Amino acid sequence: MGNTLGLAPMGALPRRSPRREEPLPNPGSFDELHRLCKDVFPAQMEGVKLVVNKVLSSHFQVAHTVHMSALGLPGYHLHAAYAGDWQLSPTEVFPTVVGDMDSSGSLNAQVLLLLAERLRAKAVFQTQQAKFLTWQFDGEYRGDDYTATLTLGNPDLIGESVIMVAHFLQSLTHRLVLGGELVYHRRPGEEGAILTLAGKYSALHWVATLNVGSGGAHASYYHRANEQVQVGVEFEANTRLQDTTFSFGYHLTLPQANMVFRGLVDSNWCVGAVLEKKMPPLPVTLALGAFLNHWRNRFHCGFSITVG
Repeated sequence: MGNTLGLAPMGALPRRSPRREEPLPNPGSFDELHRLCKDVFPAQMEGVKLVVNKVLSSHFQVAHTVHMSALGLPGYHLHAAYAGDWQLSPTEVFPTVVGDMDSSGSLNAQVLLLLAERLRAKAVFQTQQAKFLTWQFDGEYRGDDYTATLTLGNPDLIGESVIMVAHFLQSLTHRLVLGGELVYHRRPGEEGAILTLAGKYSALHWVATLNVGSGGAHASYYHRANEQVQVGVEFEANTRLQDTTFSFGYHLTLPQANMVFRGLVDSNWCVGAVLEKKMPPLPVTLALGAFLNHWRNRFHCGFSITVG
């Protein structure tokens, strides 16, 4: 008999294409695991600071900083930065050369290079007048869903001393990242290693991160309540110093007033806050901060002006 109902044969029915799963994202760098939480807390301020930024071209900019404080002598810093043509993201441009020199001749400099599409290199140098203090070399490989980093700090073949740090992060799901850190140090008569495990869970409005190892633990929680309010909670424990610290910070943005307010409270009886105010149409930002340690009865405040 024919197909009296007019139905298509089973073999002719369209088949649903299998659902393609989105690839897992790259977890980023190990040093940025707690970045969202740390950005909530205010930066320490003391004395009076004037910062003048000047963009010389699309690749080169300089900044002059004058800092006066009651705790030390006045200081001057010259900051220069060069950014190349290869821009991978709004915050990543290669090659990049950054240098900062103070009035005593001490220099902090770093160079970032993109050796291949996934391979990055960084060199960091720090001097105190004419003496080298730190030299560090980093190599980072970013896969589709993992990041591996190797760092060499102050390598000295003659003195047989070196500090080596290895990082690895792996995205298990779109929200969960696991990894670890291995720190190895060697010098004459001393050698040791410290292993730290790390995990990060990212939800829609909050991020929880935990580092735990033989040297201690570091946990943070970041929550974005809305476009104006962000809060962060941080816990740090150091087994060698037998010390623990608990901190709570908040970040309040008032876009209509061009103001940003950051505050903190911690378990050491410290409270602090920093208020930043932009002055459009002028390229000027004013900042006022105050910090009080009730336990040690110490108070310091600061004021800064940033132009450019």
